[in-house]
Amino acid sequence: MARLPIRSEARRGGRARRDFYLVAEGESHATPHDRVRVYALPVSNIGVLREGPLHAAVKALLARRGDRLEVPVGRFVIDLVRADGELVEVQTGGFSALGPKLDGLLDEYQFRIVYPVAAERRIVRVDEHGEITSVRRSPKRGGVVEVFDRLVAFPSLLTHPHLTVEVLLLREDHVRGVRAAQTARRRRDPGERRLVDVLDRVEFRGPTDVLRAMPPLPSAPFSTRELAELFGCSVLLAQRAVYCLRMMGIVEAAGKRGRTPLHQKHLRAAGAHLTAG
Repeated sequence: MARLPIRSEARRGGRARRDFYLVAEGESHATPHDRVRVYALPVSNIGVLREGPLHAAVKALLARRGDRLEVPVGRFVIDLVRADGELVEVQTGGFSALGPKLDGLLDEYQFRIVYPVAAERRIVRVDEHGEITSVRRSPKRGGVVEVFDRLVAFPSLLTHPHLTVEVLLLREDHVRGVRAAQTARRRRDPGERRLVDVLDRVEFRGPTDVLRAMPPLPSAPFSTRELAELFGCSVLLAQRAVYCLRMMGIVEAAGKRGRTPLHQKHLRAAGAHLTAG
């Protein structure tokens, strides 16, 4: 059985009740009547109204018996607090917003940042009544390397013994209106991300885990553009990856090729990767 985040809300005394269900593998599109409710988690309404469908679904997916949702800890509100005391924050956007929480709580608590990445995505268009008008598969495919786009906010913090970053590689539906909204300056088509399935989970507890999750770095000095080709990502994302890897002590500067800066795997990082393997 796979736990899927199907939220059921019923108003009782002006407050919402949220229930979570178990669904058999391959039945992710079953109706709520086909699901079996297993337990209702204690949940505060603090912060719930501001979260999107993907954020809420991932929280429900992560929750286990005994966990609590939307819990005040000191002057902060945490998405999920494990029964063993670990603090869990689901972050679908930039990590910089977590800075104050990490500054205030990381030295005292085990802290897990969960970052969902769309490894597979369908674009689902709906009309004003919510009826589906078209469905197509997006050619964009995200991977673990996407985490560098967020980790750039505080890459060296991954060496902290209390911090874990978990990347969820998802199959998603991106639900959008019939047509993109046109503003005076640009065309906007934001939509909503909705969870369909979890394809893989990758944890980072330190630089060694980062090395394991990436394709092997070249033995010879390499440029940012060459790293982008290796990772299958944009040059901009490769630049952010290099910055993060340098801050974690995985790569170091290696001179230039003409005017192009080069990088190489740090000797200590290479040795640690061989030992871990």
